[in-house]
Amino acid sequence: MCDGSGPAVPARPPAQPGAPRVVALGLATLDHVQWVDHVPGPDEKVQARRADLTFGGPAANAAAAAVGLGCPTALITAIGAAELAEVVRYGLARAGVDVIDLAASGYRLPVSEVMLTESTHSRAVVSVNAAGAGPLAALRPALLEGADAALVDGHLMERATQFAAQAQAVGVPVVMDGGSWKPGSEALLAHVDLAVVSADFHLPGTPGHAGDHSVPDPRDAATLAGVAAMGPRWVAMSRAAAPLLVRWPDASIEELPVPAVPQVVDTLGAGDALHGGIVASLAHTMRARASERPNAGRLDLTDADIRLALQEGLATAAASVAAPGARGWIDA
Repeated sequence: MCDGSGPAVPARPPAQPGAPRVVALGLATLDHVQWVDHVPGPDEKVQARRADLTFGGPAANAAAAAVGLGCPTALITAIGAAELAEVVRYGLARAGVDVIDLAASGYRLPVSEVMLTESTHSRAVVSVNAAGAGPLAALRPALLEGADAALVDGHLMERATQFAAQAQAVGVPVVMDGGSWKPGSEALLAHVDLAVVSADFHLPGTPGHAGDHSVPDPRDAATLAGVAAMGPRWVAMSRAAAPLLVRWPDASIEELPVPAVPQVVDTLGAGDALHGGIVASLAHTMRARASERPNAGRLDLTDADIRLALQEGLATAAASVAAPGARGWIDA
């Protein structure tokens, strides 16, 4: 791959005519994933059972999930021209994701070190994410042409906020993957329709939910309300195997059960699969509604549409943890 050409990308079946289209904007990383018996302690060396070098990042994995669910998907991200960037570029192409690369000259591709403990299915991750990555190119207005749903992951924040605002302006629903609070999140949330945050997400100045996420905690409701006050009509909180919390526009909170998984194999990328499943479901809904009412103007989502999308996202996440790797479920 050092010559920049990389191996030939295997052909994927063409998308079905009229298939709904997703556009995502966010982080792509180079992931070095190692499966270990335990995470090494200070000055300890362990031998991995297996290792993989592949692409990662919340938006990148969610984009691959949306493709796997039948939605042609474009990922607006930053990859750059470094030699190892070809691993990311090749992996995304193999997954069927169209890439719009905003990296300017000198962009440094983020690298993540991921250790998966096989006995507990837990993970340890070290990553610089997009910190100090460098300048990005401007967004082009045509990037949302033909899009049925959009996703942002809170990285590349300035571009994400511009993108979400553009999407809402043309009637494309915006889903936010809120893994954690990041500077500028309040401006982004003002242009989000559905925010799906993790149990580790908490607003500045608040303690958030510590400890066992399966145990009800009044701080969860406060987090949901605080996020909703910033703009999203719907807010949900994922809590691993515990029921998903949903805050509806009338301020009521509902628990959506997580599908049972007979055997958890690997939790890597499960949250990304959740978000990919959600945005794919909304894209299918928006495309079907546009076909049924081609002259209806702006098409608004309903609570029933959001409930269906969340349930289909949970089903996608359940399929993800039953297969190895962040995307093993797609080809299973």
